[in-house]
Amino acid sequence: MKFNLTAQDPLSKARAGEVTTDHGVIQTPIFMPVGTAGTVKAVHQRELKDDIKAQIILGNTYHLYLRPGLNTIEQAGGLHKFNGWEGPILTDSGGYQVYSLTEVRKIKEEGVTFRSHIDGSKHLFTPENVMDIQRIIGADIIMAFDECTPYPCDYNYAKRSIEMTHRWLKRCCERFDSTQPRYDYNQTFFPIVQGSVYKDLRVRSAEVIASFEREGNAIGGLSVGEPAEEMYAMTEVVCNILPEHKPRYLMGVGTPVNILENIALGIDMFDCVMPTRNARNGMLFTKNGIINIKNEKWKNDFSPIEADSDLYSDVCYTKAYLRHLIHSGEMLGAQIATLHNLHFYIWLVQEARNKIISGEFYDWKKVMVNRLGQRL
Repeated sequence: MKFNLTAQDPLSKARAGEVTTDHGVIQTPIFMPVGTAGTVKAVHQRELKDDIKAQIILGNTYHLYLRPGLNTIEQAGGLHKFNGWEGPILTDSGGYQVYSLTEVRKIKEEGVTFRSHIDGSKHLFTPENVMDIQRIIGADIIMAFDECTPYPCDYNYAKRSIEMTHRWLKRCCERFDSTQPRYDYNQTFFPIVQGSVYKDLRVRSAEVIASFEREGNAIGGLSVGEPAEEMYAMTEVVCNILPEHKPRYLMGVGTPVNILENIALGIDMFDCVMPTRNARNGMLFTKNGIINIKNEKWKNDFSPIEADSDLYSDVCYTKAYLRHLIHSGEMLGAQIATLHNLHFYIWLVQEARNKIISGEFYDWKKVMVNRLGQRL
């Protein structure tokens, strides 16, 4: 993997760049649609590529490991061939999913034992076997196995947690470096900064992560319930330490406003389930603010979903029609809303990139942050 910086905003830390993988080039800043079980819910791969214009998608190690299972994915020739997506893929390590299984998992130095949410069967994730699992899945970018701490989190727990995450990182690196890709393309590995909302822990973790000198770095453990100001503060601290010549990935973030604010702090890559999950519940993110399409006010609004969009479904369908579909529980409603939200998120980061390159990002962001957060 290669990363080239192409532009820097003069009034903020925002930057534009390009990540080159064996499955294609990713222009940053970038938003990555989440395809948990090998699919971005309600969206065809053709729509992802041609309509949404996604450049990279995510797969989830925990979910893919449980279902369809590694044997099926390996026989298919890896996740790209299994799901038909020809562009780059990133897989998370399953650490966040395991963290969310509070009642059915135990964390020890060896790794994490957990019970499947599907059938209750018992499993063990270690830094080593998570590297092996991600080799079999075959993503272009794979993530370190870490512990994602909850919010709020006791300082001493957070301190013990990052120390274990750093020990696990060493084991991840040793396993990754001693193994080869399963398929005919290269994979790259990102470590993850943790430390909850404690500045000294974030500084310490960022310094350790940077010292491993991998090709990119990630920031985890944010957007887990802490106030946005805490998220921004921790991101700024970490971005000041992580090397400028490598991509920075803020995991699990977030709202359109969150994304713009974190781009301004120096983040290059984002992912979040919000645009897809909220779409299925009738929440639309638009250039003028947030729409709850279930509200009565849209019942007889026959204007396009987003009139100045280049997405077919945005100009073909009306707000009233989409409201009807969502209220009726029609699958097409979830599809249209998901297409809209993902297209909007990709448009937003592409527009941010354009403004960084033209030197207008700082002023544009101030206007957009005020606009995007309002409820329509």
